[in-house]
Amino acid sequence: MRIIVHVDMDAFYAAVEERVNPALKNFPVVVGADPREGRGRGVVTTANYHARRFGIHSALPISRAWRLAEAARRRGEGETVFIQPNMALYRQVSAQIMQILQSYGDAFEQTSIDEAYLDVSARENFADAAEHMQRLKAEVREREGLGCSVGIAPNKLVAKIASAQQKPDGLTVVEPAQVEAFLAPLPIRAIPGIGPKSERFLHQRNLYTVADLRAVSESTLAQWFGKAGPRLFEKARGIDNSELSSEWTRKSLGEQETFDADTRDRAAVVARLDLMAERIFARLREKEFAGFRTVTVTIRFSDFQTRNRSRTLKEAIGVKDDGLARLTAQALALIEPFFDARENPRGKAFRLIGLRVEKLF
Repeated sequence: MRIIVHVDMDAFYAAVEERVNPALKNFPVVVGADPREGRGRGVVTTANYHARRFGIHSALPISRAWRLAEAARRRGEGETVFIQPNMALYRQVSAQIMQILQSYGDAFEQTSIDEAYLDVSARENFADAAEHMQRLKAEVREREGLGCSVGIAPNKLVAKIASAQQKPDGLTVVEPAQVEAFLAPLPIRAIPGIGPKSERFLHQRNLYTVADLRAVSESTLAQWFGKAGPRLFEKARGIDNSELSSEWTRKSLGEQETFDADTRDRAAVVARLDLMAERIFARLREKEFAGFRTVTVTIRFSDFQTRNRSRTLKEAIGVKDDGLARLTAQALALIEPFFDARENPRGKAFRLIGLRVEKLF
């Protein structure tokens, strides 16, 4: 019998900031771009649970977050504290937490800076596994001063969905016989892989819950979603046979930056792109990667339309010798069409640019 655990740290970045400055625990906290009193650009990285009560959440424009915080303050709520991210600190704390988590499982897979899976199939049963995870939660709290939410289930898919059900500081157990009943009433967005576009598409067909989705045939889902359709058919039934990977390999490294003001200045955009390339290369060396095979640029125009262009190279780019020059050249080649009619016929100004390298090795 498989017993898989998904551990998800609660509002991780904000919680780390509260640990550094305990006085913040009494305030709504938003980690992200500088709001500049509502004139800021960029987005929310994360928010603590006080701030989430105001409708502030990750990926929300920081200007909107500031307005929601101000509206809450005028209603008599506490003043919201906005903090810019300290990624070096978050990575350090994450490494310490992952060491604790790894000691509690027969197998361990880190999937992000604040999430991991454990295989605890050696435990006698799900009740024993739950007690084991209570000890894990207590140790993380005692040693790092941070809370986490845990899902325990027969596979990775259901464990991940379960960990989100009782946040913060929750523990949700779904035994094999309970899987379909557990999933049935959940909104379709609870299924990993269903994003806003897929959700809208399904809502237009009066499909709102996982139970609704189960009523759709596999062939119809394949017609709607192509190769992803049969997998969605399985997910709606809680079927997942994927194994844990014993080693987390970062899939990509990247940066993005929102300009202080929308710009059409090609020289200014290229200069920012070059700086991103330099910082990405420094991080690749710091993480001891040898190179990468894919380069992606992201453009967000003044009307918030977002576009990506990628190129996977036959000859990988290494971090030594002329690697940085090759990266900047590829990035420039990818972004050039956005300066003219090829990708930007209306001459829209740039709001944000991003650069990412993928297929790391």
